[in-house]
Amino acid sequence: MKTKVRVVLADDHPVVRDGLAAMVNQQADMEVVAEAGDGDEAIALYEQHRPDVMVLDLRMPKRDGVSVVQRVLELHPKACILIMTTYDGDEDIFQCLSQGAKGYLLKDAPRQEILSAIRAVSEDRPYTSSTVAAKALQRMAKPSLTQRELDVLQLVAEGRSNKDIARRLSITEGTAKTHVKAILTKLDAISRTEAVAVAHKRGLIHL
Repeated sequence: MKTKVRVVLADDHPVVRDGLAAMVNQQADMEVVAEAGDGDEAIALYEQHRPDVMVLDLRMPKRDGVSVVQRVLELHPKACILIMTTYDGDEDIFQCLSQGAKGYLLKDAPRQEILSAIRAVSEDRPYTSSTVAAKALQRMAKPSLTQRELDVLQLVAEGRSNKDIARRLSITEGTAKTHVKAILTKLDAISRTEAVAVAHKRGLIHL
């Protein structure tokens, strides 16, 4: 008899976990072995159960999904992780897949697609929907922001002036202005407000 696919669910919303668990446990070939409500618990339960698949939300308390992916794969390089989230920003998708997640799925995906994704990832096969794959390709074609530009962008999102940004990052006001200009260019934005809106939509910052 074929062994069931063992699944750990990690999501901070109990109702989501309950729905996923019911769906998975109805299948003859898979079962939920543990459920986590935050990022630290997700890592601990992976370590404890060594599942075939971890289904992981992107935004959780204590550690976000990207951080969980990084840590689990540091400990277990062959871990199979499926991101399942409401966030479809190209940066979110790119970061998760580039860190080693095997799949990325949106929570509004049909039931059968979710089950197919779990089965595929359990067999070490990558899985993304056509929409997610297209966004990942779009992200690869876009210029990346440097870490310093991301730091500046976060402060811009907080409504900080160039002078305040310079003080907080221990740089000159002229350098802060240069970073802001580079951010606007890379995000194809004409104002700071538009840059923040574009960055939030793409998943570069989280407000």
